[in-house]
Amino acid sequence: MNISTSFEKITEQPSLYNDLEKKSIVEILNDINVEDHKVAPAVKKTIPVIEKLIEQIVPRMERGGRVFYIGAGTSGRLGVLDASEIPPTFGMPPTLFIGLIAGGDYALRHPVENAEDTEELAWKNLQEHNICQKDTVIGIAASGTTPYVVAALKKVREEGILTACITSNPNSPVSQVAEYSIETVVGPEYVTGSSRMKSGTAQKMVLNMISTALMIKMGRVEGNKMVNMQLSNKKLIERGAKMLVEELGLEQDDAQAQLLEAGSVRAILDKYGK
Repeated sequence: MNISTSFEKITEQPSLYNDLEKKSIVEILNDINVEDHKVAPAVKKTIPVIEKLIEQIVPRMERGGRVFYIGAGTSGRLGVLDASEIPPTFGMPPTLFIGLIAGGDYALRHPVENAEDTEELAWKNLQEHNICQKDTVIGIAASGTTPYVVAALKKVREEGILTACITSNPNSPVSQVAEYSIETVVGPEYVTGSSRMKSGTAQKMVLNMISTALMIKMGRVEGNKMVNMQLSNKKLIERGAKMLVEELGLEQDDAQAQLLEAGSVRAILDKYGK
């Protein structure tokens, strides 16, 4: 596939602000806040594409398909973060959403030299998880040029697997290889080129939308409650017991006792025919 690089890399344009080191703390904070207000409107413009993508993922997931997030640096870390939240929040296995970052888990805390430039590594990482045509791969790259991500999506698409990307630069190489391109155009960063800022915030918002919408459609939410959450700490046990008090009219102590025995709010609701 011939990938054109003749596009405007907005993420590398100069900041709209200058002489940052001369500003007061409150000026810096207010400036960043002004820029952050541009993120949600940019994400809103991508909702039609996100909707179409989710419509494609749901039937695949119903057949046992998984979602892979793949990225490098900040983008990779955000994918791993979103994937790691699925088991505790929705009570699903950690194999349903899988976050892959160039350089492996070590790269979550440390920079790994040249990892994102290694094209062959991405497909190898995916094959380690026995990726198949029921799965979906979402590449995350603010620049839209990360070789690790572009190569992954190109190969995955050739294999007939559903692809999407999240990027801050329209018409970028990663958009050209993905079937669904989610382009959150948030403008230049406050610190020139620091895409961990607005671009990263936009990526996190989109990932929240994708995973949450999918889990709702997969029946992991009841009303507006996380009825399948893992009871991994006191706060979550109290939250679950409160759900049962409100839904079933149980006493707090009874609700908590039943919850701890059954292991989930969903199990108790099923027991009572709810």
